[in-house]
Amino acid sequence: MNSHRRLDRAFTLIELLVVIAIIAVLIALLLPAVQSAREAARRIHCTNNLKQLGLAVANYESGNNALPPQQTMKQVGTKQPTSYTSWGVSARLAPFMEAGPLYNSMNFTLKYSDPTNTTVSYTTIGFLLCPSEPNQQPNANPAKGESFGVSNYGWNVGDWYVFGGASGPANRNAFAVNVSRSYAAFTDGLSNSVLSAEVNTYQPLFKSCFGNGSGGTFPMLSDPNNVPSPADSFAVVKAAATSGSCKADTGHTKWSIGSACYDGFTTALPPNAKVIVDGTQQSYDLATLDENNGGPTFAAITSRSHHPGGVNALFADGSVHFIKDSIDGMNWRALGSIRGGEIVSSDQY
Repeated sequence: MNSHRRLDRAFTLIELLVVIAIIAVLIALLLPAVQSAREAARRIHCTNNLKQLGLAVANYESGNNALPPQQTMKQVGTKQPTSYTSWGVSARLAPFMEAGPLYNSMNFTLKYSDPTNTTVSYTTIGFLLCPSEPNQQPNANPAKGESFGVSNYGWNVGDWYVFGGASGPANRNAFAVNVSRSYAAFTDGLSNSVLSAEVNTYQPLFKSCFGNGSGGTFPMLSDPNNVPSPADSFAVVKAAATSGSCKADTGHTKWSIGSACYDGFTTALPPNAKVIVDGTQQSYDLATLDENNGGPTFAAITSRSHHPGGVNALFADGSVHFIKDSIDGMNWRALGSIRGGEIVSSDQY
């Protein structure tokens, strides 16, 4: 009787390579879809964060008959020696953001960085962070024992003009220094006015480096009504930034302070606009902070995000819209003003 042995046949090298190639192709096809789904979920989460902020603003306005000021500054003579030490919008909204105990521990008569207030300033508030933000770690300075909480949402504090110093006019936007505006002041309509938009943490910026309000060689830094066009803004920001020496990588790393570069944004430039000033391929923001010298402050603190193609923005009616990077600069500024008489339809952003 003949015996037959079954020979087990192994994969050949070519067959194994084919299988590996097929798996690689499947991964290449599926991975973008998975990443896209994850980003969509993060964007929805971010949208919900802004809706919560919108609800907090509405409750604050209802209880106080006005919005909170960008910050308050104590004037002494023609200067503001307490500039940029005051609490910002986010801090004043704390009791309406499920952070009542945190708010109760704030001493508004002292600086945000005063030792009695560090428990507040060092706290990170969850829904002030977009889940797409990779840099959520506190702004730590071990030498000083500091560790400030960061934020991904800035408040609308100006177009190019932010603050008039000791005697200048207020800005044209939702939040202003020493000014609390009611919704009645939004004559453009609540659905046509942006309250808040996304910003990136640890944003590189130039600040506090410029002049005494005279504008120097930059006339657009001395006249609040001489707002540069979107195209001119790039040139002005680049020229002003390269003339200064005060570079920092700390934009939006102190959520409780009312400075535009920490708790705000301006509509000087469209979302995610790039201003490359020193060949490093970093895109900078700019804040002149001339109110320290009794002059006006101008700023291009640009709304930015880690979402592809644009940023989420909160409108005064509580709605949240995705604003494309391609929005026309004039339309973006129109959405930023509260009483400019402009109407921007949703298909324009």
